Amino acid sequence: MRKKRQPKKLAGENPRSPRTVIHKLFEITGKVVSRRTVRRLSKTAGLIWKRVRKTVRPKRDEAKFREAEKEIGELKKQQEKGDIDLYFFDESGFDLQPSVPYARQPKGETIEIPSSRSSRLSVLGFLNTENGEFHCFTFECSVDSDVVTACFDEFSDIITKKTVVILDNASVHTSDKFMENIERWEKKGLFVKYLPPYSPELNPIEILWRFIKYLWIPFSAYTFFGNLVEEVEEILRGIGSKYIINFS
Repeated sequence: MRKKRQPKKLAGENPRSPRTVIHKLFEITGKVVSRRTVRRLSKTAGLIWKRVRKTVRPKRDEAKFREAEKEIGELKKQQEKGDIDLYFFDESGFDLQPSVPYARQPKGETIEIPSSRSSRLSVLGFLNTENGEFHCFTFECSVDSDVVTACFDEFSDIITKKTVVILDNASVHTSDKFMENIERWEKKGLFVKYLPPYSPELNPIEILWRFIKYLWIPFSAYTFFGNLVEEVEEILRGIGSKYIINFS
């Protein structure tokens, strides 16, 4: 029984290297197996081939993460009652070095996407996952505290009720320049809540950025920077109508 389990165990322990599995099986059994056999063993072991996701989970304080998760849940309940509006804020950047996703391709052919150094389009967004409202600002420059503060100033002018904005602890969000405005925004009804460090899972706007980069931007956008800017801005205008994510 142990020998029967060994191939599956090796496949699970070496998910990236069929060659390692083949070599270790030969050492144990004296038999040579094919890569096809290793793929079959991986499948029966419950393994699938997909992109590996980077994580900062080991660095975070789990107790603070759970506490923030609970607080966000309470804020969502307040929004459902109509007491507040709840938005998630973050920045992302787009240039001609694309985030290349997997794609179905004709057998024997490879899809090639142009990649080169270029200017960078910065997008700063406020996302309400309850009603799909999305307010964003785009800049072809680096993002500093002055830029973020200006975006919060404009956003604070369009809110219609008490509004809570959740954001991470990036330096541009915690600088003296930014934080000296918090009291002024609160007088307008805008309140800032910080996530604990290393907690991107609590900010669903991160999902929006991934959808834009991996699913919605067409490959043709990467031919030149002006084309990329047009495609990204077209997507941004369509979020909530043409481009929809179900966050429930």
